[in-house]
Amino acid sequence: MSEFPFELRVCQWAERAWPPANATADAAIVARQLGTRNRRWDTIVVESTDAGLRSRARFGRQRLTELQLYVLTNAPESWQYYRDALEDPPTSWRYIRETINEAADRAVLDRRKRGGRIEIKRKWPYPDWIDSLVAIENKPDLTASAADQLTDQLEFDVALGLADTVWVATESTNERVEPVLLESLPVAVGILTFDWNETPPATVSWRPRRLRASTGTRILERAVAGEHTQQAARFEYVSNDWLRLKRLAIAERVYERGWRSYIESVRPDCRWFTLSTNGRQTMPDCRALSRDPTPQHCGQHCQAFEPEPPGWRTQGWPIDGGPGAALQRLLDRRRSQQRPGLE
Repeated sequence: MSEFPFELRVCQWAERAWPPANATADAAIVARQLGTRNRRWDTIVVESTDAGLRSRARFGRQRLTELQLYVLTNAPESWQYYRDALEDPPTSWRYIRETINEAADRAVLDRRKRGGRIEIKRKWPYPDWIDSLVAIENKPDLTASAADQLTDQLEFDVALGLADTVWVATESTNERVEPVLLESLPVAVGILTFDWNETPPATVSWRPRRLRASTGTRILERAVAGEHTQQAARFEYVSNDWLRLKRLAIAERVYERGWRSYIESVRPDCRWFTLSTNGRQTMPDCRALSRDPTPQHCGQHCQAFEPEPPGWRTQGWPIDGGPGAALQRLLDRRRSQQRPGLE
């Protein structure tokens, strides 16, 4: 199985069954292909509670940016001049004012002008709705060379501690000892093996270590030692405040995007595109090529691509689209169902 369909199956499983192996979590939301400028994860799980997700829903369906989070988490309970309320801003006051206006336009912050001065007051406190941030790297066929490349990325994750736990997900080989356990992956990283013919499909082959710390370490350059080269490692420490704001920003993007956003990278308006169901798994399917459509192959450059016939949009379908548009609305509704409190 290629990485894209494997990734969608892992996301769908995590949404229904996270956490694995009898651990406890009240609620979880899942997204794919998110992270920071320097690191992107295949799958991200935000562990929360039903009450936490409902309190977050007050702030709307769209994500809050890092600057909006800074303003909302520092906004006072009573009216106050914004420069007095927001001490030590991360950027210039010009951008802070723009952010205040954006938050007020979204009705998540109170703003007024008094004596020519902008005053702000919070509507509600921004909730502490994130219990845990989980990163998963999906490698269905983890060869030795792929494991070597992945090790550097995982060591970066473990040192930084941005995620609470880090996992590697791979397909099971059904051998007595899974080959992935013999690779030189960091011991703090958990391992999930999947057999989609089993119920449940996931097995915890190695449990991760919780990574949260007061400070993180960002690896800038690795040590290089050779016959003609000697280079020391370079790194820097990042504060707990930086980690906290980055975690909030990532969780906000998870909340907005979810994992079903894959529909935006393929062509649901192709007459051959559909969703197929196998057990509890609902996956995109190409009826022309009989395979999983991927962003690399599903588009106008595909030889089998055919736009939906115009007649499909008038025979019982809504005026604003045919079957492809209906599939997009279906996936959007399912995404909303995982976020209680959103109307």
